[in-house]
Amino acid sequence: MTAGPPAPPVESGIRGRQVAIAFGIVAALIVIYVLSLIAVHLLAKSAPALPAVDLSKVEADDSVVQVRLEKLDTVANRLTVNVLVYPKDSLYDKNFGVLTTDAAVRLYPENDLGDLQYPVGKAPAQVSTTIVAHGDPANWPFDTYKTEVIAADVFTGSGQNREKTAARVEATGKLDGWDATVTRIHDPEDTNSNVQDDVIITLQRSKGPLIFDVGVCLVLIALPVLALWVAIPMALGRTTFLPPFITWYGAMLFAIVPLRNILPGSPPYGSWVDQAIVLWVLIGLVVAMTLFVTAWWRHRERKTPKKT
Repeated sequence: MTAGPPAPPVESGIRGRQVAIAFGIVAALIVIYVLSLIAVHLLAKSAPALPAVDLSKVEADDSVVQVRLEKLDTVANRLTVNVLVYPKDSLYDKNFGVLTTDAAVRLYPENDLGDLQYPVGKAPAQVSTTIVAHGDPANWPFDTYKTEVIAADVFTGSGQNREKTAARVEATGKLDGWDATVTRIHDPEDTNSNVQDDVIITLQRSKGPLIFDVGVCLVLIALPVLALWVAIPMALGRTTFLPPFITWYGAMLFAIVPLRNILPGSPPYGSWVDQAIVLWVLIGLVVAMTLFVTAWWRHRERKTPKKT
């Protein structure tokens, strides 16, 4: 009697191959993840913040109005800024750090608060106001906003002794998610053509949020593609009908609005992203769910009513 030949190690070889494939997939995902983080870090660098006001370069007889960026409301086209006046030396007590006379700043174009008041005997404090920033929020995320020419006059004193002097405008600060640039403009009323005391502020979205926008849009597009990829074979009878998939379709359908609302910059409803992506994603998911219900109707278990 002879013993049978030992079974070939087929199963162990297949198992080892599967483990190697699984390990390779995990390693590839880790490498892709790390490379994506590095790419985002390199591409998402925003423009530096606007520099602070350098008073050492300002002459003693000049007044400076600092405009610090605080917030941009894209839908209302309003830019919130904090305004601070640095008066000329003759109007400022350096020992106590207070104004020696009443002062008021008038911004051009008009802001929502009118003349900004700075009382005598107190240190100048930042006053918050809003100015118009022209742009079209429907162009999200490629929308750009630009102010009109921002100029300022400083009014000092009171009554008949009230004086008006032109001030130099300095923009500073940074808005999260926005790159700000300043263009200096010459005041046509100034006889010195070399003086550029007025500014135009331009705001455009940083590259970091744009990369995130693209990622979310790709996720939105992938949802109906996957849903249709599963639903069409079921509707054609080419694969096994699986009833639990209906919960998956419902979850994807209700995930669209939250995904759309986390887009940076909160694009206004009805913008091109809704018309070109969100609406068609919803239509694709509804079509996939309809095909799934059709497949269920064909594979449902038909029961005859019991006779009583």
